[in-house]
Amino acid sequence: MSEELVKKTEEKRSFQPRSKGRGRRSGGRREPKEFEEVVLDIARVTRVVKGGRRMRFLASVAIGDKKGKVGLGTGKSVEVSVAIRKAVQDAKKNLIKVSLVKGTIPFAKEALYKSAKILLMPAPAGTGVIAGGSFRKIATLAGITDVYAKSIGTNSKLVSAQASIKALKSFVRLRKTSSDESTES
Repeated sequence: MSEELVKKTEEKRSFQPRSKGRGRRSGGRREPKEFEEVVLDIARVTRVVKGGRRMRFLASVAIGDKKGKVGLGTGKSVEVSVAIRKAVQDAKKNLIKVSLVKGTIPFAKEALYKSAKILLMPAPAGTGVIAGGSFRKIATLAGITDVYAKSIGTNSKLVSAQASIKALKSFVRLRKTSSDESTES
């Protein structure tokens, strides 16, 4: 009688446990994402219509691979999760390539966008990202490790993020010409 119980318990242990939850047949394992996502801001937007007020959410999301690619997107929806998903899709469409020189930007730059003004300055190695607001998040997603930055003129996270993307987009990749290579030899 005891041998039968042992066999039954061994048979039960041999089965794989079922996954709990909806639609997860891969055992809860997810593929690694191509880009990291950071939600910069979620704003509640109200529109007044004849019957009352309609509320939506506006999400601002920055994505990057920490190797020089970064993007910014916005999405609006009735639910926050759907707005974030739309913003990620928009950010993937608006990816830019940032030119980096030893973990910092090539030269100092000032950029204006709407009411936002952003000042960027290269920093020596080991300084870190000395910045506030949304530029700090965008710089880390872009792979910038050392930079000084100052944001002036607006408190809006979205507008300052757009100004920082405009500033990073303006850096043109520096190429060596044949005359530069001959002087180095």
